[in-house]
Amino acid sequence: MESAFVKSYVESDFLADIGSLQADIDAAQTYPFVTDVGTYDGVLKALAYQATPGALFYRRSLATEYFGTDDPAEMQVILGDMDKYTEAAAVVKEKSDGNTYMVSSNGDFQNLFYANRANPWVVDDVLTVDPMVNKYIEIAKTFRDNQYESRAQQWQEGWFAGMNDTLVDADGNAKQVFSYFLPTWGLPYVLAPNAVSADGSSDTSGDWGVITGPLPYQWGGTWLGAMKDSSNMDLALEFIRFCTLDETNLTNWATGVYTNEYLKAIDPNVADDQAQAAGDFVSSQVVVDAITASFDDSEMSSFLGGQNSYAGFAAAAPSVNARLFQGSDDAIQRALNDPINSYLAGEIEEEELWSLWKDAVRNEFPELIID
Repeated sequence: MESAFVKSYVESDFLADIGSLQADIDAAQTYPFVTDVGTYDGVLKALAYQATPGALFYRRSLATEYFGTDDPAEMQVILGDMDKYTEAAAVVKEKSDGNTYMVSSNGDFQNLFYANRANPWVVDDVLTVDPMVNKYIEIAKTFRDNQYESRAQQWQEGWFAGMNDTLVDADGNAKQVFSYFLPTWGLPYVLAPNAVSADGSSDTSGDWGVITGPLPYQWGGTWLGAMKDSSNMDLALEFIRFCTLDETNLTNWATGVYTNEYLKAIDPNVADDQAQAAGDFVSSQVVVDAITASFDDSEMSSFLGGQNSYAGFAAAAPSVNARLFQGSDDAIQRALNDPINSYLAGEIEEEELWSLWKDAVRNEFPELIID
């Protein structure tokens, strides 16, 4: 179950109570936010093999140019909250003559505000707008109006182009992106593979650093559960335990043991491209503590200019709070995307943004009380 919809299953009647795995959870020291997502009304129904705390990746060369340092500890002080991050965006724009954007897309920092709300979207069947959501709209508007973001869309060509210095504006002028908000999996699966341009002419590998950033957040992840009427419950529980709690398996998963050659030795019919690269951040703090030092001289460390990415993620993980997760989150948040984009483009006023969003949520969840 992917993070966007796992809670809807956890809140349903479909899944079995897997609380019998608690002793293994305690032994693995599974990060609390992982079990929080998989729990409803005190009953544990799902576990994840990943932990996915978010981070902020920044260009070292640009940090040195605009702030006089690329040291992660110093950059964390400079970018330590959203007010500082916004102030830094103004510095980047001024010192680059508008040729470097602080961030590629307003959607990049959306998760930070959602993750740091005090209240969930639905409280006692009432649609609730936490002040952090208003803060997100305010910051997004500031970044758009001041041209601190490149207006690229996540997962589109322009978003990736900023990762390898091939971004250009409508007039063909070269532009750069200073930072990206990405979770643990964003490093091996998104940023590193896109640091080299398609024609090989540009490569930003080794020019990245990573810090916790302005706010702790979580993005993504995959949870496993068992159907409550399973005819093979013991086997289902053992499968979940092996995938999410077994220290040897999690170590192998994180450190690149599961190569294609390794898998083919087990099953010759495994596809030629099936393998698990090193670097995925796992859900067991015991395993994380044991393997973090092994990433000191890894390929990912080289990509980050010698910085140990695993150490950074390990520092961020305990601060993540996922207690507000609800099954309706994904639909409610997706309903807000189009009105926000229209507002930022100047096509509608803020009042209409909220009206359009509430209408969309009302259609999706007619039982909710919406002012």
